[in-house]
Amino acid sequence: MAKTAQAARANLKSASDVLMEAIIKGLLDKKGHEIVCLDLRQLDGAVADIFIVCHGVSSTHVEGLARSVEEVVHEELNEWPTFIEGKENAQWVLIDYINVVVHIFQQEQRDYYGIERLWADAEIKKIISN
Repeated sequence: MAKTAQAARANLKSASDVLMEAIIKGLLDKKGHEIVCLDLRQLDGAVADIFIVCHGVSSTHVEGLARSVEEVVHEELNEWPTFIEGKENAQWVLIDYINVVVHIFQQEQRDYYGIERLWADAEIKKIISN
């Protein structure tokens, strides 16, 4: 019986993991490029549990990706972001859900700021998109 309870607990997802999955769905729905999840939970001084990073090919695409994330997360989890920044020029949109932060860039800004390099000690998971 104890093994069954332990197995059930192992299958439970954290709230951050559930949120991450909804965000990824929103990004995939609008064809986000090079989606990467940085799991920061094991790092001292991390500002969130998870960073999700991707890029779009234009400001219109970046804005559409951000809108899709908001819509999917609200539809599936009834949550709205705590803070959004960068929608005005859509070069780098940051969507803050407190424990999960989404960074949607245009390619040039993504290369320049290098979020993945800044948090290179994090567990990194690349999402394969079709």
